[in-house]
Amino acid sequence: MTDIERETMEYDVVIVGAGPAGLSAAIRLKQLDADLNVVVLEKGSEVGAHILSGAVLDTSGLDRLLPEWKSMGAPITTEVKEDNFYMLGEGGGTRIPNFVMPPLMNNHGKYIVSMANVCRWMAEQAEELGVEIFPGMSVSELVYGENGEVKGVVAGVFGLEADGSYGPDTEPGMELHGKYVFLSEGVRGSLSKEVMAKYELSKGHCPQKFGLGMKEIWEIDPEKHKEGTVTHTMGWPLGKQAGGGAFIYHLDNNQVFVGFVVHLNYKNPHLYPYMEFQRFKHHPMIADLLKGGKRVAYGARAISEGGFQSIPQTAFPGGALLGCSAGLVNVPRIKGNHNAMHSGIEAAESAFAAIQSGRSGDVLQDYDTRIREGVIGQDLKPVRNVKPMWSKYGLIGGLGLGGLDMWTNNLFGKSFFGTLRHGKTDAASTEEASKHKPIDYPKPDGKLSFDRLTNVSYSFTNHEESQPCHLKLKDPSVPIDVNLPKFNEPAQRYCPAGVYEVLEGENGPKFQINFQNCVHCKTCDIKDPSQNINWTVPQGGDGPNYPNM
Repeated sequence: MTDIERETMEYDVVIVGAGPAGLSAAIRLKQLDADLNVVVLEKGSEVGAHILSGAVLDTSGLDRLLPEWKSMGAPITTEVKEDNFYMLGEGGGTRIPNFVMPPLMNNHGKYIVSMANVCRWMAEQAEELGVEIFPGMSVSELVYGENGEVKGVVAGVFGLEADGSYGPDTEPGMELHGKYVFLSEGVRGSLSKEVMAKYELSKGHCPQKFGLGMKEIWEIDPEKHKEGTVTHTMGWPLGKQAGGGAFIYHLDNNQVFVGFVVHLNYKNPHLYPYMEFQRFKHHPMIADLLKGGKRVAYGARAISEGGFQSIPQTAFPGGALLGCSAGLVNVPRIKGNHNAMHSGIEAAESAFAAIQSGRSGDVLQDYDTRIREGVIGQDLKPVRNVKPMWSKYGLIGGLGLGGLDMWTNNLFGKSFFGTLRHGKTDAASTEEASKHKPIDYPKPDGKLSFDRLTNVSYSFTNHEESQPCHLKLKDPSVPIDVNLPKFNEPAQRYCPAGVYEVLEGENGPKFQINFQNCVHCKTCDIKDPSQNINWTVPQGGDGPNYPNM
């Protein structure tokens, strides 16, 4: 809004998002030049509040950034001791021997961590180096320069009227300008979406693919707890309905991370990912582990799954896409935090060199080259065909061919399949409801499985209710007039937080958005078959408050 007067602050580099990518960039910039002015803006109430990840951490990025992290007190102490992989049926499961898995799938030497706590610790290291970090500051707009480059951001707008207008009590926020702006917003960030569209960054690349990851933290019976054990499962309950799988990670203090991922290219709009997760916990193997325990936290987050061929152009005029904003997750390894850190380092080194040579606001083309040809590309390229094979040939065929492809890459340094391409977007993969049978889900028992709204309370989500709804409908008529008759309005089911409801009103069905429940997973922005929902940032400090996710 050009008629709003705002205070302006000048920096060398402005970083949006205090995740592993943004914090790595901030730390590396200060390591290179202590006099650089670097600021990190974080929409969560504190650093880590919006961080949700599995996570088994490959420390290669951290080893490169802070080689002495062990002696520096990093919250990375639970080393993987046992690594299991199961194919589940409804009543049992078959363990797949570790020796058939390609070496890159080995988790020994990795660490089970809370990435929220790792990011809190990284923020402390950044601040000690002189980085300014402002949590509770949503970045709602990009600021463009005279030549169309990104020159800064608008952050800290509070107190908008319910219709989105500026009122007498609105705080207009401030403009933060930088020689370069790094977007490390995580998956499907609103600013990243804007620059990708404006500069056509995805042109010539495959569409990004996504999964929905849901996670609970459980405190279990100490006799059942096996610290350092990592278990991954595939198969039941999803079967042929959708791709995906689950993880069970035993960290310290008798706690277990229980997670479930559903690939968002599923066809059946009746599928209810959250209820698939709840049903999973009733499998005998999982139920026995959790029996007598208690769930202490819940959360959900979209995951980028497109891999190497879906990475967009990562540098744009005035800035760069980092981490999951660029889609750097290694899908078969279920790991992305190491690549997020590597991307932060690469971006910092590219920007530092540019600033040293007197440049600003241009395209950091060498950063994009570093992403594709450096350690990140070397990590992602050998597994690039796993996801498209899974999508095309299903669980068994995709698993067999994907495993073969990873082995040939490992043994011969190349794929006999070349580079397979992704097809439709996840939204376009959704088929009409009339082509599929509804799915009957068991009612949660309140012990192992829980209703959605009860679980959302364990994400400690809060939104100031007088603000405008941050979930924008391009056309308010579409949910009832198009999505309901064609797709049985899947927003009722794909949202893991119960944000969207179809209610019976006086004049027929009514679409309701309970934005207060939103855990910022971005699934609606990705999966809505009409692409009618635009996820934008609420005011700073709102959303989930994850403890040690």
